[in-house]
Amino acid sequence: MSHSEAKEQHPSLFLEVCSENEEPRLPLHTSIVLFLLSYCECKSFKVFLVFTDSCSSELLRSALPVALGVCDVQVEALPQLVRSCRLPAALDETGQLCRAGLAVVLRHVISKTIEADPSRNDVSALLGFKKTCLKACAEVSKWTRLCEIGIPSAVEEHLQNPTDPVHQLPLPILTLEQRLAEPVKVHNDDKIRRQKLKEQRQSGKNQAHGGQGSLDSESSPAQSSQLSDGLELRAALAKLSVDSVPASTTRENSEIRKVKTADLPPLEHVFAEGLYFTLTDVVLLPCIYQYLCSLRAHAASALHQLPHLLRWYSRVQEVPGIPRAAKDCGLLLSIPQVSTSSLPGPSVQDTLDRLLAQEEGPEMTPQLPFIGGPRPTLTKLKENGIEAVFAPHPCPAWTLPWDSLPGAINPAEGKMSNIRAVRKMQQLNNLVAMVTELARPGHTVVDFCSGTGHVGIVLAHTLPDCQVILIENKEESLVRAHSRSAELGLKNIGFIQANLEYFTGPFHIGVALHACGIATDMVLEHCIQAGAAFVVSPCCYGFIQNAVKFSFPKSKRFKDNLTYKEHMILCRFADQTAVQLTPERRLTGKQCMGLVDLDRSWAAGTHGYSVQVMTMEPESCSPKNNMLVGRPPQMSGRVVTAGQLEARMKD
Repeated sequence: MSHSEAKEQHPSLFLEVCSENEEPRLPLHTSIVLFLLSYCECKSFKVFLVFTDSCSSELLRSALPVALGVCDVQVEALPQLVRSCRLPAALDETGQLCRAGLAVVLRHVISKTIEADPSRNDVSALLGFKKTCLKACAEVSKWTRLCEIGIPSAVEEHLQNPTDPVHQLPLPILTLEQRLAEPVKVHNDDKIRRQKLKEQRQSGKNQAHGGQGSLDSESSPAQSSQLSDGLELRAALAKLSVDSVPASTTRENSEIRKVKTADLPPLEHVFAEGLYFTLTDVVLLPCIYQYLCSLRAHAASALHQLPHLLRWYSRVQEVPGIPRAAKDCGLLLSIPQVSTSSLPGPSVQDTLDRLLAQEEGPEMTPQLPFIGGPRPTLTKLKENGIEAVFAPHPCPAWTLPWDSLPGAINPAEGKMSNIRAVRKMQQLNNLVAMVTELARPGHTVVDFCSGTGHVGIVLAHTLPDCQVILIENKEESLVRAHSRSAELGLKNIGFIQANLEYFTGPFHIGVALHACGIATDMVLEHCIQAGAAFVVSPCCYGFIQNAVKFSFPKSKRFKDNLTYKEHMILCRFADQTAVQLTPERRLTGKQCMGLVDLDRSWAAGTHGYSVQVMTMEPESCSPKNNMLVGRPPQMSGRVVTAGQLEARMKD
């Protein structure tokens, strides 16, 4: 069956195959997706294994679920949207909406499974409380980054280049071990913790009557572990509808009710995110399986450093459906046996502290609370000849012909107030004017952090000779944009639900309206790496202080004059531009915005870019009204006038 025929019947799922010693091998991300497909018994996709050479899937049959129909495809035969992303990726039936990246694809598999069979409560439960498991993108969530990227990458690296695990366990593995050792916080855990206290005290009474001494709420670690094996595991299994926690027929006695919440015994991990089995456990199991197999083969003595991880590994195998899915995917699960009583070695916490100290850069050092205002920093920069400079807007009065545009393009058709819709149209006037000046027929324009598609859809309509791609992590927003595009009948548009890091395709112009915090810096980095022009309006400058990907300041001249903390002061006060503030404070906020963006523009300038920082017109269109327009060396002489822009739009 050809890919085009399969696409008409089912959405397509593309999984990477790599090569090792000229033999095909499934990378961990692929193994994880296949494991979830088997666990969910999902048959909603046509699955393609993507090869870079002439190998076939026949050599991988033992690792492929028996009931799964699999086709082979070469990289060069992939649809363009899929080829622009890191795998795994899923393409919908229209061929216009692609979902890429491990967490996004796994959540989509769960969604399609439930859509096909709404009775699969066990699959729905994988998404956890409020359906948020692994929903936060890896750029902002350390937990998502650890599970989606950190642990799979660390295990892959370990398998390819094994080190002495007794003395050097991978940092992500140690981080997971520490996480599993911490007390659990779950929704409405007060009731479970009081039940645990009640059982602890009852156990103490029973032991006292048996002549073994009393046991209060501060039981020994071994006793606590035994009790948690009862209560926590029963609570977890109850969620899986395998067992049930006996319901108390009477209210807890007053002695239990009066105990303060802070004094209740903590809950211990059963699964990775707490008491309940979630998608995170599905992600981790193939990774930890491969890692433990390697340790058993080469360094079983290292297992003594991972008691909580081994306990978790044992628990996961008790979940209904896991043994079946593991066997289906060729994972020969077994519980590692190791005696930890006589094995020497550093504690996990000591090792973790040492590795973290090596990993952390100055931008990750905990910062003291900000005290005072930005004046000393602004004065320091001014004394060194650095002040915010704004380029004149080339066409301040230009506007799109909103009255003649289809209704689905107009922001007023969305769920927003009329006042906000007017401001949104003004913002779009600015970005579309700059992109239209830069674009040429055949160009690819990428709308990063696209939301519901206000920028990308109007660009696709305005520039029919260009291909426009919208990239957004939030599924609800992107589905809404896709629906609006279908209503307009746009053919030159594509949609990618993914984190920015998963988009790897070529493009000519990058645009982003109000990309929050370091999302602006990520967009700029993407554009510079692709040699593309950019039109970016930053937002949420204060969120830059949460960065783990970039160091600040970015440009050499700012680094020579400001410390990291001083730069963060600029970022914090750059957010003080709201209309309800005094004119003086808004002016100071505007200066700080200009300086942060000047640093960004100078950093881009080291790559040969010509960058202008300008103010959108009218200034009242947004409190965050800065706009960075960057031209790579090959575009640096283009300047637009309002008349030229009008002429291009008419053509």
